[in-house]
Amino acid sequence: MSTEHINSADSSFCRMSRRNLHAFCAIGLVVGLLAIGACHDSGPDVSEAPEVAEVAEVTEVAEVAEVAEVTSVATVAEPAPNEPAVEAEPQAAESSLFDGRTLGHWQITDFGGQGNVYVKDGSIYLEMGNDMTGITWDAPLPFKTNYEITLEAMRVDGSDFFCGLTFPVGENFCSLVLGGWGGTLCGLSNIDYYDAANNETTTIVSFENNKWYHVRLHVRPDRIQAWLQEEGEEPLVDMDITDRKIDTRAEMDPCQPMGVATWQTSGAVRNIHMRRLVD
Repeated sequence: MSTEHINSADSSFCRMSRRNLHAFCAIGLVVGLLAIGACHDSGPDVSEAPEVAEVAEVTEVAEVAEVAEVTSVATVAEPAPNEPAVEAEPQAAESSLFDGRTLGHWQITDFGGQGNVYVKDGSIYLEMGNDMTGITWDAPLPFKTNYEITLEAMRVDGSDFFCGLTFPVGENFCSLVLGGWGGTLCGLSNIDYYDAANNETTTIVSFENNKWYHVRLHVRPDRIQAWLQEEGEEPLVDMDITDRKIDTRAEMDPCQPMGVATWQTSGAVRNIHMRRLVD
């Protein structure tokens, strides 16, 4: 083979080799780019996944903690189903039943023919009626037994009872009469259907007009006692009521559950109190 032919062949081979090299490089570049693109398209960087998972886990824990806290608060706020009810506050040991200025819960008793009733100088005045004038308590009473009532009463004018005090005895009622049947007779009405003039509580007392008398009454399940003096003096009435029938005369029924009345007489009352007996 001639040298010229060899040189020509070598030149052609070199040209072809350069073309092939260029093509190979181009193909390699394309393949590299495709590989990089494939890596990016395959999803997020694995190195970022733990951080995302950690954030999700923290969020979930926070939500669980928040739910637990709300549940705990709700549990504390809501009382247990079997929790005992809160007991009501105990009743006061003593109650004032007259403020000295207004009638308050005292209502004028509708006897028919009653006189005027008004408050003056810290007292309730009951003017003479035809036949009776009185006041009746129109609110719940703190006690029905084991209690004491104290008040001051005065005959202003007239000659019959100036204080007919009606009071509860358990589920029944009775009246303490002061100065009835002509102005001197005292006692309980009624015991076994007999009034103060006809049972063993009958007592005679001479009362003065325009003089205040301190009245004290004790009611227990088995006994009623009354005084016109301070504690320690002999009682005006001391009655064992065990197995006895206790009630009021028909004329005094409108004063139930508690009231004060006069009969053809003007009277006044003041300083009315009621307290629990603890002995």
